[in-house]
Formats: sequence, structure tokens, C-alpha cells
Amino acid sequence: MTHPHTQTYWLEHAWLGSFVEPGVAVEVVDGRITAVRTGLGSPPPGTEILRGLTLPGLANAHSHAFHRALRGTVQVGSGTFWTWREVMYATADRLTPDTYHALARAVYAEMALAGITAVGEFHYVHHAPGGAPYADPNAMGEALIDAAAEAGIRITLLDTAYLSSGFGQPPDTHQLRFSDGSADAWAERCSVLKDRDHLRIGAAIHSVRAVPARQLATVARWAEERRAPLHVHLSEQTAENDACRAAHGCTPTRLLADHGVLGPRTTGVHNTHLTDEDIALLGDSTTGTCMCPTTERDLADGIGPAAALQKAGSPLSLGSDSHAVIDLLEEARAMELDERLRTRTRGHWTAAALLRAASADGHAALGWDDAGTIETGALADLTTIALDSVRTAGPLPRLGAETAVFAASAADVRHTIVGGRHVVRDGAHTLVPDVPQALAQAVEALRA
Repeated sequence: MTHPHTQTYWLEHAWLGSFVEPGVAVEVVDGRITAVRTGLGSPPPGTEILRGLTLPGLANAHSHAFHRALRGTVQVGSGTFWTWREVMYATADRLTPDTYHALARAVYAEMALAGITAVGEFHYVHHAPGGAPYADPNAMGEALIDAAAEAGIRITLLDTAYLSSGFGQPPDTHQLRFSDGSADAWAERCSVLKDRDHLRIGAAIHSVRAVPARQLATVARWAEERRAPLHVHLSEQTAENDACRAAHGCTPTRLLADHGVLGPRTTGVHNTHLTDEDIALLGDSTTGTCMCPTTERDLADGIGPAAALQKAGSPLSLGSDSHAVIDLLEEARAMELDERLRTRTRGHWTAAALLRAASADGHAALGWDDAGTIETGALADLTTIALDSVRTAGPLPRLGAETAVFAASAADVRHTIVGGRHVVRDGAHTLVPDVPQALAQAVEALRA
């Protein structure tokens, strides 16, 4: 006979979705919140104390784990998205299941240190260089799944269809290891993957240039049958829009709409260069938008119409994408500040709305509808931010949401709890002893 594992946390200050409440006790049984009690001025006996401001765990809705190896390297000199892509391909060429596991484990540990409790991994490096499948055709995906488990966070593996180098063009040399040959073969391979306690399996269309139009519906149908999340890079570059119009006489958004890709479980990543009709198509279908501001500005992609998209009905989430930095608070702040620069007006989102994009709405985009809130029945995923650092000291605790979004950084995360388990305690990872060293070794292995 087994006994349920119980734990009670006392949160010095807790953000409960729209306001900050002092003195909150959260009772956890077998990884889920079973009670939330407020108005407790001091910790009850036997509780574990979390000093600072506790938020729901943060969701990183868009990640390419191996891009972390590019940090610093691709900031040398100038160039474009397309020259950056050549450097990225060279790194992808050197990945093996073992080196990818080591890198992803360190990257996901870095995410945990930043308060991230779930990641959406947009995964397209499927096969060996040259395109030959591994003995286990999902060896690369399994490496990511295991890496997340060892780093202590949840993962939605967005297994990605990537079949062509452009409209009507076969994969180039670098892209052969991304391709399954057809959408049917992609579906057959990833159908073997099944959800686990820390894992959700989703689907992704790399982009309209990488999946032929006649095969888009196959991917969409696979996701619909499983009620799984479906993500797609959308209109990140004007060159993609121009090529799509040349090939199909319409925008990428219209192409996706015409082939049944849009919908409430679909998320467009970036959604940067859109027409008014595109925005209406996304909003009317309640297709989500994942903004990745630190990557979009690093690659000089542009500023997407996030405010207009949300107003039209597209839920917003946030991702660190290429991992120029891993800091969901910075992504939230950047979405607001980028919009201020674009419009020269302030206050497009409240701090609470930005935190919801980084937590509840991000989790929903990844298929974790039971995470991202501090309430009874939710998964016990919590992130605690210090309110006494050089960045956060001074403001009143009731302004904790504003302090978190507009002043704090990932360096201020003190505790990360996933399913009631302390993954980060007092700023140190409890499962990966030396995360900086793990990152350095994993990146060096690829460089060599």
C-alpha cells in the first residue's frame, strides 16, 4: 500500500492571477495543489517557506535547445537571418543523440534556474547526417525527453515536419537529417511517441516553405485526431511571405487557413509580418501567437503585431527560441517595451497580463491546461522571485507583479518547484550540480 506524498508551502507573497496576496499556504498532494489558504501572517508549523514573490511556474513555449550552442558566436559581426541560419546548420550537423542529450540537459537546467517549469521543444533534427534514420528513429527526440526529465522540468515535444528547403525544392544537404521524406512518413515515426508524466507529444509544421501545401493537412489531421498542440513558424521573414505569394498567390497565413491548420490548439510562432487579413484569420480561429522578442530582435526579424493579434482573439505566449538569453521575465518585458517603441505609447499590457502569457497561456499552448495557476487542482509548479535583490528591492510587495516584469531577471529566481518537488532551491539546481560547467562542456563537445 502506498501513501500519498504531501507537502505544504508557505508563500511570503503570491501572485494569484490578478493581485499579490501575502501569507499564502499551498497544500500539495502527489504533485497537485489540493488547497490554497490565504491571510496567514506567519508560516504554520511544518510548512516549507518560500520568501519573496511566488508565481505559477513559467512556460517557455518555443525552444530549439541546440541553438544555445550559438550564444556569443552568432553575435560576432553583422549579417542577416539567412547568414545566421548557415551557422545554425553547421551546429546541427554535429549533433548526435548523446551530444544532444548532454546539451539539452544543461539547457533545460538553465531554464529551471530561470523559473521555467515547462518547455515546448520545436524539434526537427530527427535523423543522422545525410538523412539515414537511427536504429531508434526517435533517438534524437528521446534524448530531449530524457534530458528534460533529468533537469526536472516538463516538456512538450513538438515533433516537427520539415520536408523541403523551399517551395517545390527538395531538402538541401544540411536539411536531409530533418526530413522524413513525406508527411505520412513523419506521422508514422512520431506516432510511436506517447505522453508520459513529464511529457506531452505535439506536432509542428516547420514553416510553409518546409512542408508542401498538399501535405499540410496530414500534419494538421494527425494533431487534431490526438487533440495535441500544433505549432508553426509563421511569417518570421518577409522573404517567406514573398516566396509564398509567388508559389501560391497568397500569404502563409491564408495558405495555412485553406489547409485546415489554424485553430484553438494551433500556435503560430513569431507572426511578425502579417496583413490585416492575416490577423483576422488568426484571431477568428483563436490560433495562438508565441512571441519570442529576444530572438526576434537578435535576428533583426522585426516587431510583430502582438497587441493587434490579442485584440483580434489570438492568445499570447512567450518563448526564448534561439536562447540568445533564457529569461521569460525579459521576454514578457520585451513584448511590452517593443510595442512601446513601435507605437510610441505606453501600457499595452498590464504586468498581470504579461505574467499570464508567461505562465497559464504558455502552458495552454503546450497542452498543459492544468498548469500555470496557483489554485486547487493545478499542478504544483511554482517559481519564487527574490524581492530583496539589487533589481527588486524597494517597491511595495503588492506591486510584485510589476516588479517581476519590469525590474527582475532570471538571476532573481530563488526557487523552482515542479510537481511539488524542489528543482531549484535557493538559486541552486538540485539535480544538475554545476549547470555552467555542464553547459560549457556540452557546447565545447559540439565545437570540437
